[in-house]
Amino acid sequence: MNTFKDKTIVVTGASGGIGRATAIAFGKQGASVALLARGDAGLAGAAKEVERSGGRALTIAVDTSDHDALDAAASRVEQELGPIDVWVNVAFTSVFAPFTEIKPEEYKRVTDVSYLGYVYGTMIALDRMKKHNRGTIVQVGSALAYRGIPLQSAYCGAKHAIQGFNESLRCELLHDGSPIKTTMVQMPAVNTPQFSWVLSRLPNKAQPVPPIYQPEVAARGVLFAAAHPQRREYWVGASTAATLVANAVAPGLLDRYLARTGFASQQRPQRRDPEQPVNLWEPADAERDFGTHGAFDDRSATRSPQLWASHHHGTVLAAAGATALGLLALGASLLGRTGR
Repeated sequence: MNTFKDKTIVVTGASGGIGRATAIAFGKQGASVALLARGDAGLAGAAKEVERSGGRALTIAVDTSDHDALDAAASRVEQELGPIDVWVNVAFTSVFAPFTEIKPEEYKRVTDVSYLGYVYGTMIALDRMKKHNRGTIVQVGSALAYRGIPLQSAYCGAKHAIQGFNESLRCELLHDGSPIKTTMVQMPAVNTPQFSWVLSRLPNKAQPVPPIYQPEVAARGVLFAAAHPQRREYWVGASTAATLVANAVAPGLLDRYLARTGFASQQRPQRRDPEQPVNLWEPADAERDFGTHGAFDDRSATRSPQLWASHHHGTVLAAAGATALGLLALGASLLGRTGR
C-alpha cells in the first residue's frame, strides 16, 4: 500500500544516514520528496536514489539552524511540489569528546543545529500545515533523548530538549483539537556516515554503541510513524526499548554501568585519523558523496523484531492472549488429571 503516493514530503538531513534512507523509502512509495541538507554532493547522490526508487526529488542546500533560509526552502518546496504533507526533522551535528574538552562555540553550534534546527523546522512546517488544516511532523529522536551517555553531552542535551518541546507542542495541538499531528521516533545506534565525519577528540575512531542497525530499519520506523502519527512516540530496536526501560527503573545503576563501559564502547581499536572530515561548521559531503551507510555494514542488523512488534500491537496482544488462554487450559487439564 503506497500511503504516501503523490504526497509532498520534506526530510532534513537527507544527504546521508537516516535522513537519506527515509527519503528513499518515501520515494519508493511514489512521493515527491524535498531533500534538505548542506552538502551538494550528498544531496545529488540522495536525489538520484530517490528518483531511481520511483519518487520525485527536489534538493535544497540549506543549514537548518538558519530559520530564514529554512523558511525560504519550505516556500520553494510548496511552490515546486505542492503543500507539505509530512515534515521529518533529522538533521544534526555533534562532537565526540568529554564535556570539559568541548568549546563553548562548538556546544552552541551543536545546539543550534541539533535542537533549534528541529524547533525551526517544526515552526515552519506547522505554519504552512495550519493553512491547509492537515499534516504530520515527525521528530527523529534517539534513546539518548531519555538516557544521556558519556562523550556525547551536546547531542544528548539536544535530544532531551527535542523530547521536551515536542511533548509540549503535542499537548497544545491536542488542546486545540488540531488535525495536525506530531510524533517522535526514538532510534538505536545506526550505521550512518556521521562517525566518519563528526568532530572528535577521542584517541580512537568513533563508533555507535552496539548493537547497530542499518539506516533502512530506522527509515521503516519513520514511515510507519508518519502513517500512524496518533501515537506520541515509537521505539526502534530492542536496544532502545531495553535502554529506556532500564533508565526508568534504575537510572543510577545505569549511570555507573555507562561510566565503566561508555568510553570503550564508543571507540574502535584503530587510532582516529586526525585528518578525517569534520562537518560541524561546513558540510563534509559538499564534494564527496558518503552514501547512506557508514563503515559498519558487517556489524549492522537489517531487521528489528521489536520494530515489527511495535507496529503490530494488536497481533502481539492477541497472540499473547491466546498463549495465556492455552496455558490456563493446559493447567486446568493437568489439575483435572491430578484430581482423578
